[in-house]
Amino acid sequence: MMSLSDLSYKKQRSIIIIAFSIVPLLLLFTFSYYPLMQMFRYSFHEWNGLGPVENFVGLENYKTIFTDPEYFSVFRVSIYYFVATFFQMGFALYFATILSFDVKFKNFFKGVLFFPYLLNGVAIGFIFRVFYTGGGTLDSLMEMFGLGEYIQFWLRDRSIVNISLAATSVWRYMGFNFIIFLGAIQSVPREIYEAAEVDGANRWHQFRYIILPSIKRILQLNIILAISGAISVFEIPYIMTQGQNGTMTFVIQTLDTAFKFRKVGLASAMGIVLLIIVLLVTLVQKTWLKEKEA
Repeated sequence: MMSLSDLSYKKQRSIIIIAFSIVPLLLLFTFSYYPLMQMFRYSFHEWNGLGPVENFVGLENYKTIFTDPEYFSVFRVSIYYFVATFFQMGFALYFATILSFDVKFKNFFKGVLFFPYLLNGVAIGFIFRVFYTGGGTLDSLMEMFGLGEYIQFWLRDRSIVNISLAATSVWRYMGFNFIIFLGAIQSVPREIYEAAEVDGANRWHQFRYIILPSIKRILQLNIILAISGAISVFEIPYIMTQGQNGTMTFVIQTLDTAFKFRKVGLASAMGIVLLIIVLLVTLVQKTWLKEKEA
């Protein structure tokens, strides 16, 4: 019988790589690829999640998603989060620009701005549900500053509830964009800023002609990623409103369709649609990057 020592180094290396790869590949197939293939299969059937999968309906589930107002209308809610992304990036860019220069306690402010991103989304949902509650923190602050007449039903008024939720999303994710922008700004050599100051450039000129061009690619990438992010919003609206009062997002609708209304086939089709959107956004991002590099 041939021992391991009799094998060449190349064969030993191949055996070790295969041996160590079997377990993670098996887990990946079991918990990722196989469920995805099953979901794709279910999306062509009318199935309640119980019993055999027999009632084949073809593309009827996909047709329902894009024609039935009950399901298609949830895409409108995503517009609020997509628009909020621009405010989020604006605030992040503003603070990143200020803190890239010499400012007192700038390390402290960096930590304060990045801290919300470290919090769990469920915790943030509970925190802001109390924050927006009638007579809660926000109402007390507004009364303190003499703005009591502008107090609203932040989570019950359909005209502003999605704005309240989108504002919560801005607070949570601004720190991530802030760190990305700050890293890009600080990657510019200090000599360029010093030369600009010698030439008489003020802070606005430095921002317009040095900082903005250096983060242009990051801004464009964030806008592309904002599309998939706006559609896949889940934690904040689910914890704060359970998707009620006009706050239903695509992911919440998918979960309710599968587990509340027992329409697993339709929910599987919704999951496939979300996957396709994310893949398309990723493809556009990679294609755009390749064009820029070329």
